[in-house]
Amino acid sequence: MARHLVMAGRLLDEEPELAFQHALAASRRGGRLAAVREAVGLTAYAAGHYGEALREFRTYRRISGSNVHLPVMADCERGLGRPDRALDVVRSEEAQDLDAPGKVELAIVASGARADLGQLDAAVAELEIPQLDINRAFSYSPRLFRAYADALTAVGREDEAGKWQRQAVVAEEALGQGMAEEPDIIDLGWDEEEEAREEAERRKRIAQAAGTAAQAGTESSGDEAATAGSAEEEAAAQRPSADAAEENIDDAEADYFESDDAESDEYSAEPDEDDEHTEHQDADGRQNGSED
Repeated sequence: MARHLVMAGRLLDEEPELAFQHALAASRRGGRLAAVREAVGLTAYAAGHYGEALREFRTYRRISGSNVHLPVMADCERGLGRPDRALDVVRSEEAQDLDAPGKVELAIVASGARADLGQLDAAVAELEIPQLDINRAFSYSPRLFRAYADALTAVGREDEAGKWQRQAVVAEEALGQGMAEEPDIIDLGWDEEEEAREEAERRKRIAQAAGTAAQAGTESSGDEAATAGSAEEEAAAQRPSADAAEENIDDAEADYFESDDAESDEYSAEPDEDDEHTEHQDADGRQNGSED
């Protein structure tokens, strides 16, 4: 159902009949949804099926409680050749609750209905509403200005009609809706020449990058060789000092066996042979003396 609604929206302006068929397919799957009935009504209206559109809009209003499509419903009455019923819709109580854009659309439909009935002056009067302000531009202003200009032309007031036509263009430019807005950029497809130029430029950049890399490699090799030679010379210059340092280390006393505890060092020290011999003599002397 959702896919059919998406296609209906995409095809509404270009292929309204096909869009209507997609909306009908969606309604067969979700006919009780207000959005689905609204889609069917809009596509039917765009395709010129005014009877189906009117029926769907009535169903939509009954489900949703919204009167937003009253102007379209009135125009469907016109499409069915019933301008008097279109005017009845315009005079209904529900029409009084529409917002400004809705009231403008309803006034345009009422003016067309009056023209269908041959009431040209009344058609002009239907468009003279508070929203018809020549000094202010809203989203609905260009459409309202042109409708008023057409009604004035129909009654022979060409000068005034020309002024309102020009004002419609001014309003469009002010709103960014006319020729002043930025044009759409459309890609028309594959350009063989452009692709060939891009490929040649790409290959040129690759070749330049390869040449730069090769040159940088050669320079770096030379720098590495020079650096290696300097390193060997420096190592040779430092070698005697290193040997001297090794000799100094061998000659140095092993002070790392000394302890911070002096008493412990005294008891742990090994006696010399002379000291040991002296101690034996003293011991023998004391022993002989005692025997005596």
